[in-house]
Amino acid sequence: MSPAKSTEEALADCCRKYVNTGRNPPDGMHGRFQSRYPRDPAAKKEKNMACNLLKGKKGLIFGALNEHSIAWKVAERAVAEGAEIVLTNTPVSIRMGEINELAEKCHTIVVPADATSVEDLENLIDKTMEHFGGKFDFILHSIGMSLNVRKGRTYDDLDYDYLARTLDISAISFHKVIQVARKKDALNEWGSIVALSYIAAHRTLYGYNDMADAKALLESIARSFGYIYGREKHIRINTVSQSPTPTTAGNGVMGMSDLMDFANRMSPLGNANAEECADYVLMLFSDYTRKVTMQNLYHDGGFSSMGMSRRAMSTYEKGMAFNDVKEHQYPFGEGKE
Repeated sequence: MSPAKSTEEALADCCRKYVNTGRNPPDGMHGRFQSRYPRDPAAKKEKNMACNLLKGKKGLIFGALNEHSIAWKVAERAVAEGAEIVLTNTPVSIRMGEINELAEKCHTIVVPADATSVEDLENLIDKTMEHFGGKFDFILHSIGMSLNVRKGRTYDDLDYDYLARTLDISAISFHKVIQVARKKDALNEWGSIVALSYIAAHRTLYGYNDMADAKALLESIARSFGYIYGREKHIRINTVSQSPTPTTAGNGVMGMSDLMDFANRMSPLGNANAEECADYVLMLFSDYTRKVTMQNLYHDGGFSSMGMSRRAMSTYEKGMAFNDVKEHQYPFGEGKE
């Protein structure tokens, strides 16, 4: 038998246990032992490891282009949480992007598909079900593009052919994806469909242009189809209104860096980044949100509930003071020496 431990050794073992699990030791122990037995880095890593949130689930992810894409982060996190996935994007995006690298990392396939083409979507759903050997559990729609934005056409001078393409790619494709999946009975009961939106669907944000119209339509589709699919198969359909995020598509919006800075100053928690958005989306894929549907869910650090923050007001006041100097004082204005 091993010799009995001294009181000092027993207390030390107990303290290690508390520290390595991230909890504070009982009163009287913390100060004595924390500096002597700092938290084990390996224990911290273990604490942050995946929890098999999506173990046994299978899903289809649209829109991963490169490591900056929210869809890319969702794919990585879904696999880390135990899910199997299939990736898809347009043939052009597959050639230009890095999705094949992601597929290799996630041990899966990439099926090319234009989400505006019903024929392509039918083939995609068939290939996805073939890969999984049956139905699957979740879909992420992370698709958005405006030719008016790309071409610098302002909202009061839209090209209507471009507008039609914006709506088709960024919103109507969502309806097509859901409709094809439903007709093919591709999703298991209590499955989850999520699309990424933005607060410009509800509020005017300078420079977001006709993408605001597309996001409004996207959210309406989630509500309308959410009732039908929920009633029939208990399928949940939600949109996530994410903070402005520097993805490849997001960076195409005029004044994106200023918009991100403004949102960050306004939000009590700051902007949510792509990794945090992925975590939120995974929760919506999980069984913990089985009764959440037809919702537009804000994931924006509190921005959507703010009117004016102290940080934003401070920046505004500094700008006003500088403009006053420019207007009235030498050498900026008409003032005298």
